[in-house]
Amino acid sequence: MEVDILRAVLSEVDVLGLGENSVDRVLVVPHLPGSSKAPSKMRVGASIRSCGGQVATAMAACASLGLRAAYAGVVGTDDDGRLVRETLTALGVDVTHLSAVTNAVTRWATILVDAGNGERAVLWDRDDALAMPAETVAAIDVAAVRLVHVDDTDLPASLQLAAAARRAGRLVTTDIDAGRDVMALLQLATHPILSEHALTTLSGESDPERGLRALRRQCRGVLAVTLGAHGAMALDGDVLLTAPGIHVAAVDTTGAGDVFRAGFITALLGGRSLAETLRFANAAAALSCTRVGAMGGVPTLADTQALLLN
Repeated sequence: MEVDILRAVLSEVDVLGLGENSVDRVLVVPHLPGSSKAPSKMRVGASIRSCGGQVATAMAACASLGLRAAYAGVVGTDDDGRLVRETLTALGVDVTHLSAVTNAVTRWATILVDAGNGERAVLWDRDDALAMPAETVAAIDVAAVRLVHVDDTDLPASLQLAAAARRAGRLVTTDIDAGRDVMALLQLATHPILSEHALTTLSGESDPERGLRALRRQCRGVLAVTLGAHGAMALDGDVLLTAPGIHVAAVDTTGAGDVFRAGFITALLGGRSLAETLRFANAAAALSCTRVGAMGGVPTLADTQALLLN
């Protein structure tokens, strides 16, 4: 009976994300430490507690963009863990597969945001007890979702879920930022999405186009890379597509890459062309930069479409 109920819930899901969540303390400062303008002591302009984490934020953004989204991850039984659960639930994300580890500390981050340009520096920590158990992954019915989105936070769990999704004929997207030993995950994905840093690390190429073409020798999926304010690039077979960034007055760039992936997923499941998908994802990411916080910055479908019309 429990399995039947679980499948009934997940049958209503467009996208299921497995990976990182976090509770962030966002500190807005005049300048980032280390810059030539930064003194040794600075007064904090604003302090905000906000939920984040790359996959949790992506699922929150998917829900805000109109998709039926679910999230699988692990938190502690502390106040931060409860906040993650409550925030995702309030945003319309299914948290059936969000589990809690007794006495563990939920992943946290202190994020310093430059008040002048929205750029940020992230300091974080994650309790080793928060690793996703294999049995939790095995309980997920991937055949009941249209697309699975994974990162490399708990690589064995992501590999397990991505492999199951591919066996079920489902789409798989990624959020690869660290550039570690992730080639097996990229090879499983139908649409591997990497940060520019990860692409450089994996390919050995500083130029994004050369980096994508180098990875093409090992990955058959539609390869994409986020390029920050410069937009995004993708390689479909041997065809290269570029989509310039959309200029906005940036307040906080935290979570922009996560929201890009949510926009990519939304447009992909909506049947848009790859060029349109990149443009839609850029618009969603740009809007997220106009608000403080990761989940606090997720845009709506209406706002994203309005920006594309401007």
